[in-house]
Amino acid sequence: MQLHLKCILIASLYAAGCHQQGSNNSSNNTATTENSAATTTPDVAGETSNGIAFKKQGALAFIAKSGADTLRKIDIQLAQTDEQRADGLMYRKSMTDNQGMLFIFPDMEERAFWMKNTYISLDIIYIADNMEIVSIQKYATPLSEESLPSYKKAKYVLEVNGGFCDKYHIGYGDKISYQ
Repeated sequence: MQLHLKCILIASLYAAGCHQQGSNNSSNNTATTENSAATTTPDVAGETSNGIAFKKQGALAFIAKSGADTLRKIDIQLAQTDEQRADGLMYRKSMTDNQGMLFIFPDMEERAFWMKNTYISLDIIYIADNMEIVSIQKYATPLSEESLPSYKKAKYVLEVNGGFCDKYHIGYGDKISYQ
């Protein structure tokens, strides 16, 4: 039975990739920063039945305030360009607890994200340039256009499943490290 499901998944991914290559109007979407318009991101994997496919581009570790313990490790997809940051996790239907999206900005500014076109609840983690968590917006409401501000300057923003921070005891002052 599992082999049958794998074959269906592979066929679906192949069909989605073929459909996407043949269409000039295809749009790949993920989460959105409040002040950016959604645009097409050509380097994100194709759509699946759960929305846009996750594309591992690195690994990230959460490090306790004391610096002694690694609290959790996850795979990350990066959002480094304006287009990638505008798309974020929009239209994604699911994400596992070992996945997240790391938004990398060129400067330290107060940030605000929203959940427009984002179907899964998220914890939005704001991180300073020294890799310290400065703010967290927990359990962001799917599809909401409410502004979710950082209240402090941040260079990085990490989006993980809603409830992740509570489940793995991630909080202010903890740090991240990524490759």
